[in-house]
Amino acid sequence: MESNEVKTLKDLNSLRSAPLLTGLQSIELHKELRIYTENSDWFTIGIMANSSSEAILNLKEIEKYYQLDELKIVSDNDKSGPVFLKGNQNSGMAYIRQEFGLGEGILISCHYNNDLSLTNTFGPFPLNFFRTD
Repeated sequence: MESNEVKTLKDLNSLRSAPLLTGLQSIELHKELRIYTENSDWFTIGIMANSSSEAILNLKEIEKYYQLDELKIVSDNDKSGPVFLKGNQNSGMAYIRQEFGLGEGILISCHYNNDLSLTNTFGPFPLNFFRTD
């Protein structure tokens, strides 16, 4: 899928790596994502990045964007090479593991305390998607 074909969150589902988005695409995706994040009880954050420092930087940007309590990184965060960071807002912890063969981007999974509600996972979003500066 070409990045110009991305119009809704659903369009990201089949992508392995985040597309380059225009400013308008980012605005529209943020609006749609906000509906899910505001209605969820908590969410998990998955970050596929080229290094642990890049993943942590993006985690901090997401925490700032959503005004989240800072997640505690409980694994060795000095990994060179590609990594996957998984942060859990409910537990307050984030783990980093080195993983090859991943794409690049951010995944957000919205969770609900009601077992009847399904978890929704969105992304991959570009690594700069939640940057606030």
